[in-house]
Amino acid sequence: MISVEQAITIVENNTTATQHFETKKVVEAVGNTLFENIKSPIDMPPFRQSAMDGYALSLNENGTYTIIGEVKAGDGHHPALKKGEAVRIFTGAPVPDTANAVVMQEKTSVENNVLKIESPVLKNENIRPLGEQILKGQIALYKGTRLTPAGIAFLTTIGITEVKVYQKPKIAVVVTGNELVAPGQDLAYGQIYESNAVMLSASLHALGFNNVSTQNVSDDYKNTLDTLNEAINNSDVVLVSGGISVGDYDFVGKALEELGVEQLFYKVNQKPGKPLFFGKKEHKMVFALPGNPASALSCFYVYVYRALQKMCGNLNFSLHRTTAISESSYIKKGDRAQFLKAIYSNGKVQILKGQNSSMLHTFALANAMVYLAETANSIKVNDTVEVLLLQ
Repeated sequence: MISVEQAITIVENNTTATQHFETKKVVEAVGNTLFENIKSPIDMPPFRQSAMDGYALSLNENGTYTIIGEVKAGDGHHPALKKGEAVRIFTGAPVPDTANAVVMQEKTSVENNVLKIESPVLKNENIRPLGEQILKGQIALYKGTRLTPAGIAFLTTIGITEVKVYQKPKIAVVVTGNELVAPGQDLAYGQIYESNAVMLSASLHALGFNNVSTQNVSDDYKNTLDTLNEAINNSDVVLVSGGISVGDYDFVGKALEELGVEQLFYKVNQKPGKPLFFGKKEHKMVFALPGNPASALSCFYVYVYRALQKMCGNLNFSLHRTTAISESSYIKKGDRAQFLKAIYSNGKVQILKGQNSSMLHTFALANAMVYLAETANSIKVNDTVEVLLLQ
């Protein structure tokens, strides 16, 4: 059994970014990761731009100006100002080349087309210079940048309409267990509703991974073998839920071995999620997650998430980690590292009750996990703790 840190290192060292890309319209590329650097085709702004509603001036010494016209956003004319002249101007409008300052309208008074300035104006004040955001030919966004709505807007601002992004992997979710039935059916004694396939699929879709298939398999060795073989052959990443422990009807480990999947680790010294398997077959990745829902989701966030993001070239491929002040106390039993479901807000974190590996209700309320290392025994109120923020 290995440590959490060792398991994370093995996952990272065995995950590489895909060399495949696809071209997408910028407006449809949110959540994707850039496959190449994007250079700006224009200066932004492409002209000297007014930052205020007011007056563009050709500065003089006495603070009095003759108004000779108006420039609004979108105008293409360039009034020529002599010293001591001004034009009415609006936010975003092009500043005439002969103007060297813009004064806010709140600091002015106008009478008979004569503008008076109520306070000193500095040269270039309230003028956004040509290329203030970015100059033509400069890198606007780097390869490996995950496109957010702000990133999409920025690329649109500089006239980019299409981008190359990392192609996202095909993912198969395989759920094992005779006791599982689909929601909507009547439950017989001993049966439970299947939630892990829905949970994992929803987690993947929320992260923008939409090429996902799901398959349920009964606790039968041949069915398990055939289903896993098909999933590995037709997918880039396989997530198996359940069947990886050592019970009489846990066939996943044996099937993966027969299929030639190289075991990179099995069992991590953590709670929940101890019976976690990670392996590869050629360039295909296989995660066999525990069957208990909270265990499976914890492992997904800690290990699967970072592997998928790294495969997609994302420079920030792990969940955001921070520290927080604990508003709760907690005593750990045993020597395993623990991931505790919690609510984080404004630098403080509250550890929730109901940390059992089968409990999804607590996870449904959580927006974070508190990480308690192997060497730590307890958390006291006001202790500083490590927190993983869930996305």
